[in-house]
Amino acid sequence: MQVSVENVSTLGRKLTVRLPAQGLEDTIRTRIQEMGRSARIKGFRQGKVPTKLIEQRYGSQIRNEALSALIGSSFQEAVTQEKLRPAVQPQIATTGRPENGEIEYTATFEVLPEIGKIDVSGLEIVKPVASVADADIDQMIQTLRLQRRNWTQTDRAATAGDMVLFEYIAQAEGLRHPQTGMDRVGAVLGSGAYLTALEEHLAGHKVGDEFTATIAFPDGFRVAALAGKSAVVNVKLVRVQEAQLPAVDDAFAASFGIAEGGLAKFREDVRANLERELKGVLLARLKAGVIEKLVEAHPDLELPQGMVENEARGLAQQAGAQGQEAFVAYLPTARRRVSAGLLIAELARQNEIRLEPRRVSEALSTIASTYEEPQKVVELYTRDPQLMSALQNRALEDQVVEWMAEHAKHSEQSLSFNEVMRPGA
Repeated sequence: MQVSVENVSTLGRKLTVRLPAQGLEDTIRTRIQEMGRSARIKGFRQGKVPTKLIEQRYGSQIRNEALSALIGSSFQEAVTQEKLRPAVQPQIATTGRPENGEIEYTATFEVLPEIGKIDVSGLEIVKPVASVADADIDQMIQTLRLQRRNWTQTDRAATAGDMVLFEYIAQAEGLRHPQTGMDRVGAVLGSGAYLTALEEHLAGHKVGDEFTATIAFPDGFRVAALAGKSAVVNVKLVRVQEAQLPAVDDAFAASFGIAEGGLAKFREDVRANLERELKGVLLARLKAGVIEKLVEAHPDLELPQGMVENEARGLAQQAGAQGQEAFVAYLPTARRRVSAGLLIAELARQNEIRLEPRRVSEALSTIASTYEEPQKVVELYTRDPQLMSALQNRALEDQVVEWMAEHAKHSEQSLSFNEVMRPGA
C-alpha cells in the first residue's frame, strides 16, 4: 500500500492511497464463489448456479461491497500509519477501476487540531455546594400532598388555594372576547396559572357574585386577541371548591409504596430522592461553569468545520427547526460545544483519566429510577450501543470536570436547596 498526504488547509487533509488490484479481484472472485454455493435461482439446484450467471446478476453489487470494505480497512491502516486523527468521516473519490495493476482512491477529511498541553491550574472556578435540610423534605411532602388533594364544594368566599370556576367577557376597543356568550375558566387562586390580576379580583367573592374589573393582559396571554391589551372584564363566579389534603401518616406513606417503616421510611426515601436530584443539578451547574472557563481560556482553538456543522444540524433537528436560517442560528452554540468536547477529550488523554464503570452504573441507575419500570430502562441501554456510548461519554465528561475542579483555583458557593433547584424562584 502506497500512501501520500497533502495538506489542503490548516486541518484539511487529502490522502491518496494506492493498493494492488489483485487483492480486490481475489476478494470479488471468492465472494462470487461463495454466493454461487448459496444462491437460489429458479431453474438451478442450490450450489449449481453457473459463475457467469452470478456475475451477471450480482457482480456489480459484489464489486461495490468489496471495494467499500477494502477502502474502509485500508483507510484506517493509512491514517494510523501517517499518525492522523480524522475529525469526521472522509469524502472518498475513486473510479474503482484498476489502472496499471493498482486501485487508487483519495480521501479528503479534516483532522483534530493539535491542542498542546492544557494547564487548568490558573482557571478560577466556583463550586456550588448545598445540602438537603428537614425543611426541604417538609416542603416536598407538602407538594406531594397537594398532588393528592381532593376538592369539596363550598359556599364561603373564595380564598387563596381554592379552585374556582368562573365565566367572563372581556371588552376593549373594537374587541369582545368571546365574540358570543361567555368564556368559562377554572383556576386555583394564587397559582398564577391563568392570570394573577384576575385571580386577585376573584378572591373574596362567593358563588353567584358578579363584578367588573379592568385587567391588563400580558403580551404572552393565551388568548391572542387579548395579549398586550387592557380590557374591561365582566366576571361571574360559578363554583368554589376548597382543597382537602391527606393527612401525613403511615397510610399516606403506604400510598407511595412504603410497605414497612411507615412515615419514617417515607421521609428517608424523600430525602434520598432529593439528594440524588441535588447531586445531579450541582454537578450540572459545576460542569457548565467549568466548561465555560475552559472554552474561554482557548479562544483561538481552530475547530474542524465539519464537526461544527454536524453539531449545528443536530441541534436544529433536536429543536424541530429546519432550513438554512435555523442551521446558521445554531452555529455559535455548536462551536462552543465542539470546542468543549475537544478540550475535555484532550484533558482526559493528557492526564490518563479513564472511564470508571462505577460512574456509568450510577448514571444509568439515576436515569432508570425516574421511570416506573427501572429494569426495562437498564435493559434498553444495555441493548443499545448508541445509548450506552452516549452515557459513557457523559460519565467520562463528569469525571474530567471533577478533576478540573480539583486542580484549578476553586472556591465554594454555599446555596440552599431551593436556590440550586429553583434559581430565581
